[in-house]
Amino acid sequence: MSQSVILIASGDLRLSANQKCWPAQERAEAAVTAAIEGLGRTVVRGHAYDPVKKHGFIDSQKRGMEVFRTIPRDAPLVVVEAVWQYSHHVLHGLLTHRGPVLTVANWSGEWPGLVGMLNLNGSLTKAGVRYDTLWSVDFTDRFFLDRLRLWLNGEEVVQDLSHVRPLGEFRLPADAAGVGVEVAREVLENKCIIGVFDEGCMGMYNAIIPDELLHQTGVFKERLSQSALAAAMRGVADHEASSAREWLEQRGMRFLTGSDPATELTDAQIHEQLKMYIAAVRIADEFGCDAIGIQYQQGLKDTCPASDLAEGLLNNVERPPVYGVDGRELYAGEALPHFNEVDECAGLDGLVTYRVWRRLGYDPENTLHDVRYGEEYGGQFVWVFEISGAAPPRHFIGGYAGTVSERQPPMYFGLGGGTVKGVSKPGEIVWSRVFVANGRLCADIGRATAVELPQEETERRWRITTPQWPVMHAVTHGVSRDQMMARHKANHIQVAYAPDAAGADRALAAKAAAFREMGIEVSVCGGNTAFAM
Repeated sequence: MSQSVILIASGDLRLSANQKCWPAQERAEAAVTAAIEGLGRTVVRGHAYDPVKKHGFIDSQKRGMEVFRTIPRDAPLVVVEAVWQYSHHVLHGLLTHRGPVLTVANWSGEWPGLVGMLNLNGSLTKAGVRYDTLWSVDFTDRFFLDRLRLWLNGEEVVQDLSHVRPLGEFRLPADAAGVGVEVAREVLENKCIIGVFDEGCMGMYNAIIPDELLHQTGVFKERLSQSALAAAMRGVADHEASSAREWLEQRGMRFLTGSDPATELTDAQIHEQLKMYIAAVRIADEFGCDAIGIQYQQGLKDTCPASDLAEGLLNNVERPPVYGVDGRELYAGEALPHFNEVDECAGLDGLVTYRVWRRLGYDPENTLHDVRYGEEYGGQFVWVFEISGAAPPRHFIGGYAGTVSERQPPMYFGLGGGTVKGVSKPGEIVWSRVFVANGRLCADIGRATAVELPQEETERRWRITTPQWPVMHAVTHGVSRDQMMARHKANHIQVAYAPDAAGADRALAAKAAAFREMGIEVSVCGGNTAFAM
């Protein structure tokens, strides 16, 4: 590489988020620039700071196209991310860029650049764009600098992917594999519907499964409108929402309320959220949906309070009953799997997980989380898995009695609304991610243990991330921090509990077999000595 390195930054679509996060982005860019210049190269920023908007992010697809028209097609390009970003702001330019591309993220709980970068990486993988990727706490460590030097010299940045093995290298237990095959064949034969409330949330190109790939699994999309959801909320009677809240409070769930709707969770917001919950179940029943996903973040956020309370309740088998106009209890005795941020890869995964776990006789509640952050604790690396509220209370210590709803942060959620917050109980889990690569549906699957940390450590981790959101402290089996970052093709990860270690092995095998039977290319991450060949 003889020419200057071009640096760009994809940002949020929301002005308030870009303004608040800009100082963190500036610090990250300065550190990355210093590292590159310390290795003898010059850095040119590909787009200027906007004094009117008071940030220097690419904040729309339109702006991104303007920027890429000025960038030489063959220039080495670094995308630096210290915050959440919308991948479609830059995806178009990276698709046609001929020079080497490097994605770089900070390692911070407060400023989730690693979450934004994982989404961008998953989007680039789906789009078939060649890229390298790096991450660092302060951009001065040898791991980062040694690999950055390789990239600047035009060499491949080799990452350790030794933890990833194709499913064909494993001998699955016949009984568990049989369960997975049975579930898959039922789906392929009878078909399933996932209800998609407005596709394509927050630029997550990687979260959209092309119809022709999804159809091969036996699953089909019902494309629903969030405006229809808002309209259906108006048809929910006040007494129905009040009854749902009474049901939750009888089981010990708490709502931290106040009087200022701009900054506090109010009773009116909770009331609207429970109307959304009831309306969503009724729409799902009307269209025969086996799982649904609400986008919320764009459009609906300007119409009503957050969807997260509804989402968490939907993912729980035990939940406030919802009745149709004919008096039927809808989805009685069942969860209605919900995929947060209308992530269709999580939707397919959640649907399969729910059915496999049901067949195994395990608690079927499952959810996605953000791969938000992580640190060493007690001699092991403990991840912070955290999402905006869609986790089911069944996952929490104490169940509903350990669940609290707090107001969503005003920066992102102007109309408020509460979360479903709790600390995930200790236990064995199976994690997975469905993604698109090389024009095929793929899935990574592995095991982890949810661990219980001291309360003060949990509170510290909440303070440096998002304290209103549910958290899972997870230790992945046979997968290090850097291996996870090098391989994972999304900001999201799917998790479900098993009764014990043997049960987790059995569940992993059954789920992997179901995926394979549905035509998904499966890799086991971290290995599994229980059935390795």
